[in-house]
Amino acid sequence: EDFDACQDVFTALGNKIVYTGPSGSGQQTKLANQVAIAGAIAGVCEAITFARKVGLDPALTLDAISSGAAGSFQMTSNGPKILQGDFAPGFYLKHYVKDMMLAQDELGKKDVSLRILDDVLDMYRELEQRGLGDEGTQALIKYYQN
Repeated sequence: EDFDACQDVFTALGNKIVYTGPSGSGQQTKLANQVAIAGAIAGVCEAITFARKVGLDPALTLDAISSGAAGSFQMTSNGPKILQGDFAPGFYLKHYVKDMMLAQDELGKKDVSLRILDDVLDMYRELEQRGLGDEGTQALIKYYQN
């Protein structure tokens, strides 16, 4: 009933409005999104690193693979930023660390661990410790460069 009463507000804020369940379900859904992004952004960084290490043009490589099965928002949005050295935040690295830690906390209550989430969080924590918390999530490439 409350969800239905707020439809006008939701429509003004976004174009995909989904009722995910009782109180707290929206936060859990956001954390699921952050878990999915962890693998996607790491995959883009690893593809760029691979391309560079084997002598491919990373921009040409991303262009070639971005419209196939590997394509994602992270690849088409953050991939070019990475290649241009643009680490301005669309989403702050430090906030992403917080969200991944929240997801880990929730999983801990269920005695579950997600390896990719854990590994990517470790990478981002290292970058945050190096003082990069105010950069965008695409700064993950800096983990692979060192």
